[in-house]
Amino acid sequence: MVPLALGLLVLVGLSLPALGMRLGFADAGTDPEASTTRQAYDLMSEGFGPGFSEPLIVVTENGDGAALRRELEATPGIAGVTPPMGQGVTTVLAFPASSPQDEATAALVERLRTEVLPALPGKYLVGGSVAASVDFADAVGDRLPLFVLVVVGLSALLLMVVFRSILIPLKAAVLNLLSIGAALGVMTAVFGDGLFGAQPGPIEAFVPVLIFAIVFGLSMDYEVFLVSRMHEEWRRTGDARHAVREGLASTGGVITAAAAIMILVFGAFLLNPDRMLAQFGLGLAVAVLVDAFVIRCLVVPAVMRLLGEHAWWLPRWLDRRLPHVALEPSSH
Repeated sequence: MVPLALGLLVLVGLSLPALGMRLGFADAGTDPEASTTRQAYDLMSEGFGPGFSEPLIVVTENGDGAALRRELEATPGIAGVTPPMGQGVTTVLAFPASSPQDEATAALVERLRTEVLPALPGKYLVGGSVAASVDFADAVGDRLPLFVLVVVGLSALLLMVVFRSILIPLKAAVLNLLSIGAALGVMTAVFGDGLFGAQPGPIEAFVPVLIFAIVFGLSMDYEVFLVSRMHEEWRRTGDARHAVREGLASTGGVITAAAAIMILVFGAFLLNPDRMLAQFGLGLAVAVLVDAFVIRCLVVPAVMRLLGEHAWWLPRWLDRRLPHVALEPSSH
C-alpha cells in the first residue's frame, strides 16, 4: 500500500497544475531576450503599446462604422481604434491594451463577441491573429474530451479482449491518463506559470493533443509488454503474486533502459530555443520518466499485487461474447 500511495501522490501532485493550463499561441514576447524578434517586439510595445503588433480586426457589412468606432473606444481593454475604412464592407482596427498572448486579450475578444458588438445594430465579426488563436484554442478544448474518450475507450476494449479482464483495462486507462496529466502539469508549471525562469505564456494549442497521442501510444506499449508477461505466468502457474514478481523481473530492465534512451532524446529538445519544441521535449520526457519509473515499476506492480487473482476476473457471459485474441501464436 505504501508504494501505491506514494506513486499516486506523485502523479496527482504533478498533474494539478494542468487544471490551470491556458491554450493559445505564444508571440515574439516569449522569445529569448537576446533574439532580434524579441528586441523588435519590446521596442514596438514600448513605443506604441503592448497590443500594437496584433490588432483586432472588426468587420461589418450592414452596420454603422461611426457607431462601431465610438463603442470600441468606450470598451475597457482597448487602447486605440482606427477610423472606419472601406466602402460597403467597413473595417475598424482595435488595439488591445494588453499583449496578444495575455489572457486579458482573449477575454476581450470574447467580451466583444458576446456583449459589446451584439448590442449594436447590424452584424459584426472579430478577426485577426489573436481572434484566430482564440478560436483554434477553443475548438481544440471543446473536442479534446471526445478525442480522449474515444482513444481511451478503444484501448480499454482491446486490453479487455487480450487479457480477458475488466480491472486491468480500467487500471491501464486511469494510470495512462495520470501519466499524461503529469506531463501536462509539469509543462504548464514551467511554460505557463514561469517556473525555473521560463517566460510565462500560453501552451501551444496543438501540443497537448500531440503529446496525448504520442504518450498514450508509448504507455500502452509498456502496459502490454509488462502485463502480458504477468498474464503468461498467471496462466501457467495460477499464482497471482508470482506472476507479478516474474513479470516485473523479466521486463523491468528492458522498460527502464528503453525509457532512459527516450528521455535523453526528448530532453535534447530543451536545448532548442524554440518554445514549441521545448514544450514538446519537456512534456514527452516527463511523461516517459513518470510512466516507466513510477507507474510501470511501482504503481502497476502494487495494484496487481493488491488485486491478486481478482485482476484477471471477467464475467462468464462477457467472456463468451468477446473474441479471443492471442498476443503470441500457440506453440501447438
